[in-house]
Amino acid sequence: MKKLLLLAPCILLSEAYAQQNISSTDQTFHVEKMNIIKTNVTGYAFRNINLSYERSINRWFAVNIGFGTVAEGKVPFMNAFLNEEDERRFQNLRIKATNFTIEPRFYIGEGYGKGFYFAPYYRYSKVSSNTFDFTYDYTALNTTIPIPLKGNGDANGNSGGLMIGAQFFLNKQHSFVLDFWIAGAHYGSGKGDFNLTGNVILTPEMQAQLKKEIENLDIPFVDYTVETNSNGAKIKVDGPWAGFRSGFSLGYRF
Repeated sequence: MKKLLLLAPCILLSEAYAQQNISSTDQTFHVEKMNIIKTNVTGYAFRNINLSYERSINRWFAVNIGFGTVAEGKVPFMNAFLNEEDERRFQNLRIKATNFTIEPRFYIGEGYGKGFYFAPYYRYSKVSSNTFDFTYDYTALNTTIPIPLKGNGDANGNSGGLMIGAQFFLNKQHSFVLDFWIAGAHYGSGKGDFNLTGNVILTPEMQAQLKKEIENLDIPFVDYTVETNSNGAKIKVDGPWAGFRSGFSLGYRF
């Protein structure tokens, strides 16, 4: 009986110590990982090399910052807004682009980077071209003379938009994530300058024809004005700047 009385405090202390360890383990297990590094794998199909960082501020709010650069290449879907003849004029046109995005996220699901979210965002974008060839046909006295010109330039835009998406954890440790950009769209304003120059001195009549040809390109969603001179033309872009976002990102949470 004395032995049992002596053992009882030891048993109680052991049980209390075990419960403390379990409680401590549970608390450690539930410490949330607040950082995610991601890349939008869909963007690589469009030469878009990108990286983003998301930081959870609390359960329902996070901030995502992203940077992307599009390697120089052909203008995607150019045949969607230029007819076949005009598209041939820009055969060797190449563009490259960069963008920077700040995106506060409001989670309405489980939180801490998981579940559905809506995200108002700001985006800065810049697009620049290579030195490309542009030929226009000058017609006089029933004779057509091709006038070769060289063009280049750049434009940048500031826009705001809204993204709706959902983010999921891919393993039990909640270390790997899938971020599904369901749909996002932004709208703002942009400015830029593009120049066309050649070795032929253009007469006022030649300048008038060149101005008319450039204006007749009628590129959608782009407001631009054309000024001509004896060396070529200057195209000023000043108007709406819009875009659409969708895709899948894979990331690591820590």
